[in-house]
Amino acid sequence: DRVIIEKQILSAENLSLNNIDNYELIKFKQISGDSVLNSSLTQYPLSYKSLGIINTDYSNLGKFISGKGELKISSINLISEFNTKHPYNRNNGSFVPNKGYQQLISFGFYTSIGPLKIQFIPEYHYADNKKYNGFWEGHYPIIWQKRYNLWNHIDIPERFGKKRISNFMLGQSFVKFEFKNLSLGISNENLWWGPSFRNSIMMSNQSRSFPHISFKTENPVNTFLGKFEWQLVTGKLESSTFSPPNPDYTFAGTRLYVPKTNQLGQLNDWRYFQGIVISYSPKWFNGITLGFIRWSQVYSELIKANYTWMQGKINYFPVFGNLFRQKDRFADLEQETDQAAGLFIKWTYPKDKLELYFEYHFNDAKLNFRDLLLDSDHARGTTVGLKKVLSKNYYLRWEWTQLEQSASRLIRNAGSWYHHSRVRHGFTNFGEVMGAGIGPGSNSHYISIDKFEKNRRLGLGLEIIDQHNDFYYYAFEDSNDFRRYWKDLNFHFNYSQNFNKFSINLNFVFNKSLNYQWELVDSIEDYYVRGKDINNIHLNAKVCYFIF
Repeated sequence: DRVIIEKQILSAENLSLNNIDNYELIKFKQISGDSVLNSSLTQYPLSYKSLGIINTDYSNLGKFISGKGELKISSINLISEFNTKHPYNRNNGSFVPNKGYQQLISFGFYTSIGPLKIQFIPEYHYADNKKYNGFWEGHYPIIWQKRYNLWNHIDIPERFGKKRISNFMLGQSFVKFEFKNLSLGISNENLWWGPSFRNSIMMSNQSRSFPHISFKTENPVNTFLGKFEWQLVTGKLESSTFSPPNPDYTFAGTRLYVPKTNQLGQLNDWRYFQGIVISYSPKWFNGITLGFIRWSQVYSELIKANYTWMQGKINYFPVFGNLFRQKDRFADLEQETDQAAGLFIKWTYPKDKLELYFEYHFNDAKLNFRDLLLDSDHARGTTVGLKKVLSKNYYLRWEWTQLEQSASRLIRNAGSWYHHSRVRHGFTNFGEVMGAGIGPGSNSHYISIDKFEKNRRLGLGLEIIDQHNDFYYYAFEDSNDFRRYWKDLNFHFNYSQNFNKFSINLNFVFNKSLNYQWELVDSIEDYYVRGKDINNIHLNAKVCYFIF
């Protein structure tokens, strides 16, 4: 049992390097080796949960029904977050961008009877949802107009209404049937695809989980070629129903905010989503894993109408359709569909306690293979990273993600990641992106080092974020204003410790925003003046109580 082994290692009086080796081997097997189908809410080892996201640690109550069934009770999880000035949120599932206090409570059970597996772990979420300073009121009207050109093609409101938030959700629940290494079921769990630990471009737990049908491998399938693993998901994505700030703002006599309707005129229609991830570990090369990820989404009303107002018929399995536009039979279908696809590779060296990985994805389909070769930077998003266990119980992680458009935008604008011209909610669920937490058009550098001492972990980290450079270049290219980059410097301190029946995880972040919301007041005397800098304190605290 992973949890039991983990607790034994972390509770050792003297956490030796050998124990770190063993712990890392377990980690590589569960997360960084063959497996790429990681639900970061359920499979990440507790001691590495720098953000305190939910995991399902169980107390085993033993067998029942003549020894053929199993019942487990989950730990009681209480997660609290607090922001002093403005929202800071990363990979925190059902939490929302929030100033002030918010919390999440979860508790449930897992049971199995033969091939039937049931997990019921609902969540209760509360948030203060206090008002804060968002997009600067002092920006020129033309800047507001350009900002709305982007807001109108993605559902990421600054604030989720004007009231406190209080709701119950299905959380990390599922019902599935398992047969050997395969499973088929209905789930509401968060998903995490790919090797990245900080900014997963294609699928992460940045947003609330969504209901979906899942067909996947529970364990890698061994063949004469090597090991294969996959997950095929079909689900329902929802709108937040909230608008961007100042929806009544007008420019040149035109209201800037355009309500998000589908092509049939329905407001805030839900979206039919399908995604697939496949990984392959060649038999002849130990430690190497190659992967492919693709997802697609379209408004549900267009499916119900079966595209009768367009040429062509609906494809209920779009992720198996044409990768290249040149082979599309019906242009209308392509225009109404939002899709992305890409590759990743990992090299794992257990003896050296090292992992390297690289992701390269596209948020726009290529015309053909030649187009892919000639303009390979168009619409791309990349991540490169490493994880390394150092001597004396130190653990190093580094990750660099780039989502801003490349220079090819000058002659072929791809739009920002997660935006779309026709699926105007973008790649979001309940108002948050489903990919990298840094958001559209942004870049990230993250480095951290952790030290293990007996049954606890101490960690320091530095995160540097270029906030939505795509918007910055678009909004200020005419004025050639190079002073306004919005950059965040985030300093992390992490602390985790296991007690008898408790586990505590704390993440403290000092967030310094330079030119927050691109705000800068021009000076007659000095051109290069500093913009508005804001200091924010973020605290995330998680407490797990093991009942038995």
